[in-house]
Amino acid sequence: MYFENKTLENITSEQELLVSVMKKNGLECHGGWDWDRMAFDKRFDLKEGRFYLRVFATTVSGDVGNNTAILKLLKPALGKYYYPHGVEYDEKEEVFPTHLVKECEGILANIKKQFAAHGIEA
Repeated sequence: MYFENKTLENITSEQELLVSVMKKNGLECHGGWDWDRMAFDKRFDLKEGRFYLRVFATTVSGDVGNNTAILKLLKPALGKYYYPHGVEYDEKEEVFPTHLVKECEGILANIKKQFAAHGIEA
């Protein structure tokens, strides 16, 4: 499930600030990067299953490996984990618990506010 109109898309930030803001909101990038992109995840283990909030970022300039990148955020997604296949994002919304969707929307709103506090808006 992709979060539409959360206005995180197109926020552009230096890599160090991006990593800091994401970490403050519980999203981390553990190996989910390449020289031209990063993905930040927050895992939720619920009675309904395991879910991941993922925020994607792509490089505008610089190099992620050298920590010199300027990155642009893409559309965030919520996915459900299925063993052994992995995470599926393009699911019907009824798969995702309402309380989880609301919690994720709150996290995304906090991320937006924290970037705004640094003078960065989409």
